[in-house]
Amino acid sequence: MTTERPDPPLVGDERAMLRAFLDHHRATLAMKCDGLSDEDLRRRSMPPSTLSLLGLVRHMAEVERAWFRRTINGEEDIPLVWSPDGDYQAAYDATGSTRSEAFAAWQAEVEESRRIEREAPSLDVTGHNRRWDVEVSLRHVMLHLIHEYARHNGHADFLREGVDGTVGA
Repeated sequence: MTTERPDPPLVGDERAMLRAFLDHHRATLAMKCDGLSDEDLRRRSMPPSTLSLLGLVRHMAEVERAWFRRTINGEEDIPLVWSPDGDYQAAYDATGSTRSEAFAAWQAEVEESRRIEREAPSLDVTGHNRRWDVEVSLRHVMLHLIHEYARHNGHADFLREGVDGTVGA
């Protein structure tokens, strides 16, 4: 499978730009996993870290769920997928996990995030982040997710290079 990655526009309104950059970074993470076996996707960076490409996918499923569903959509009681105690590090340990299981969960969360964002009347919609006990706007959430993906896509670059030497975009 080859992931198609959309290029963000150079001109557009704020919401269209945020959507495009977020989708660009989501696709970048998927691209870094293209063509790898479950074993390759579970390969850890270096001891004692449990960080792997598959762990990043699992972690980002948690992040999407926490920010869009729990915070913006107010589904505060929906549990996290792999981090029942709220320890987001738990998702990084993909021991025994499979591409199909992790990607299905991540893609489901991405679709829910897109739906929530599309249905929001504006970027000024706010939600309560229980973990930090603060109100945040949808604008903040989208910017935060762009930042989170960009940071972890840097990790994905190194992880992929360690698996098979693939570098670049």
